[in-house]
This record gives sequence, C-alpha cells and structure tokens, in this order.
Amino acid sequence: MRVGVLGGGLQGCCVAIELANRGVDVTIFDKNEALLSRAAIANEGKIHLGYMYAGDPTLSTAKTMMVGALSFAPFLERHLALPAYSFSTSVPATYVVHRDSQHSVEEVSGYLETVHCMVNAATEGKSRAYFGTDLRAPLRTLTAAEREAEFDPEIALAAVSTPEVAINPTALALEIRKCIDDHPKIEVRRNSTVIGAEKETVSISVRIESPNGRQQSSFDHVVNALWDGRFALNETLGYRANRPWLHRLKYGVSFRLPSNAIPPPSSTFVSGPFGEVVTYRDGIVYLTWYPECLQAISADVTPPDWQTYPLEPLRSRIASGTLRALSEIVPTLRELNVESLPEITVKGGAIVAWGKTDIYDPNSELHCRFEIGVTSDERFHFVDPGKLTMAPYFAEICADRIRPVH
Repeated sequence: MRVGVLGGGLQGCCVAIELANRGVDVTIFDKNEALLSRAAIANEGKIHLGYMYAGDPTLSTAKTMMVGALSFAPFLERHLALPAYSFSTSVPATYVVHRDSQHSVEEVSGYLETVHCMVNAATEGKSRAYFGTDLRAPLRTLTAAEREAEFDPEIALAAVSTPEVAINPTALALEIRKCIDDHPKIEVRRNSTVIGAEKETVSISVRIESPNGRQQSSFDHVVNALWDGRFALNETLGYRANRPWLHRLKYGVSFRLPSNAIPPPSSTFVSGPFGEVVTYRDGIVYLTWYPECLQAISADVTPPDWQTYPLEPLRSRIASGTLRALSEIVPTLRELNVESLPEITVKGGAIVAWGKTDIYDPNSELHCRFEIGVTSDERFHFVDPGKLTMAPYFAEICADRIRPVH
C-alpha cells in the first residue's frame, strides 16, 4: 500500500513515521527545501496540559490537550529511539494572571486547580508519560514575596507554578528529519507544491508543481496534513468548511541567553492577548508578545505566503518591542540588550483556527481549541491538529484508519 502525505510539518512527519513503522510505503510532499522549516519551528513548542484555556468553561479544550500531551513523549520515544529526558525541554511554566486579564485571579486559580485534578486522573497508570515528570505534585501559588522577586507585582496579580513544559521545536525538527531521512519506507519530495487532488476509481491522484514542472501521482490513501494550505486542498476534492476561520501570522523571538545573565522564569501570561517567556534547559530563550508579534490576519482559503523570517525593519521592531514589553513584567529581562543577544532570531508562522474574531475578544473561538482532529472519507483523510501538542496523537488515529479499501 502506498500513501501520499501532503505537508512536511510536524503533523505530516508524524503521520509518515507512524505509517512507515507499520510497513506502509509513504511519500511526503512539501513545498519547502527542508521538512519542518516553517510553522513547525516558529513557535514555543509548548506541550499543553490544558492550563492555558480558562476561556473554555466546558473544559473540553483542556481534556483534548492533555490527551495529546500524554501521547507526545511516548510517540517520540517509540519512533525516534530516544529517551524522553534526552529532548530539549523548558523549565516548567508559571502561569501569571495579568492585571488586564479577561478572567479574575479567582477564576484562573480555580480553573488551574480543576485542570490539574483532571491531569492527575488522566495520568492514572502512566504517571511518567509526560517527559518523565511526576504530575502528581500539587500546583503551588507563589507567595507575594516570590511573585515580587520574579515579576512586577503591579502587573502580575498572581502566579501559579505548573509542571507544563515546552519542547525546543528546532531541536525536535533535527531529530525528526534524521529519522525520516534514514527510513527506507519514506520518500520525500521537497520543493513540491501540492495544487490539487482528485478521487479515482481505486486511488487518489495528487497534482504537484515542482522545478521540473507539473506532475501527478496516485496513491491508495492520501493524508492532507497541510497547515495553512489545508482548506484550499480540501476544496479541490469538494470539501468546503461550513464555518468561518482565520489565519493569523504571529512571530516570536528566540536567542541564546548570555553566559552571565540570570535565566528568566518560564512564564505564560493569562488570559488574553499577552504572551510568554520560555526558558529551555539548553540555554535558549523564546519570547512572544501578542500585540507586537501578531502581524497579519486573513480569512482567505489560501492566506498570503507569509515570510517565516521577517525582513528589516520589521525584524528589529518585533525583537525590540517584544523584549521591551515583556521586560515590564519580568525584571530579569531588563538586563538584556537586544542588539547584543547571541543567536537572536525572529521567526513566525500561521495560526490556523476556527472563528472570525481574534483573541482580544473574550468570546473568540481561539480560546476553544477542541473541535480538531482527523476527518476521513474512505481513501482521503485530513487533519486539523489545532496545536503542536496534538500531532503525534492524531498521527496514530490517522494511521489506524488507513487500511486497504476494497
């Protein structure tokens, strides 16, 4: 059996690896020169346990995310043959209630405690599934003195330590590329833009455009794992989304912490259009601040071909503005000079989500990310991972649905 996987981001790569390790011949099509080179590496890599989503009172998003989070490290261990402790993860995140939060301190604190109880229930029998972390320890609210030492207390109204971590997406991409390059069951066609697909009697034909011109290939099954191109490809097969969506271009800033600098706390500011600080254990720091880093919004079926790495002067404006905004909350960032930070990089990608309003709206669907997953119609499957967290879990679901069709 031959399967075509459209898109070489994290979701497409996870599907390809899962299928190949089940003995399936897989071809990945990606428009870029390298796999996992755009949105897959342009984020903080947080493996969500559900603490972020106080804007979803049904707790459906939290339930969804924790299932994905508890599948993430086991998937990597199984397919990359690397122990969970070997991956570059961050210092656990502290959730900080911003003074302009869409939810009160009491609401956020209650939500965090509820989600943490759910996490403990979900880890029954697999307590070390989350990168070897014991998730049973209770959450801890920082004392007033601790909060004042880490944050500006006039802005940070409360702070709660959690076990939630991020995985360095750039380091993860290197390991996944190596796995794919070495796998005898996976073929990769780079610089190949998928322009359409159509159902045939016993297969699905995929049309691509490459430097060698237009080409067509047929497969027993096809998986649409494209990210910002998913809706457009689906439409060529007659699948039209029946609800509004938005593509958002959001950037982040990463750099290596200077050797003499104090590491800032990994911090997620809630709830609303704020941002976060992610300090990885390998010395890399990632910053994002929504008002500075959100640069474009599109409701088109195919959004613009946004740049992963912005040009000047936008690059410098994002870097300096993000550091300046977060320095107001996190004192340790005030000692850093954006002009001299080692390995400083500004990179971004699309956020694809349902809804027609942005995160500034407390009722935006961006606060609820549970209507995601795998949709299958015989030989054709398309995946909406929603968040990086869910990619391995949905890869397994997708692979379970791919079997010979008679």
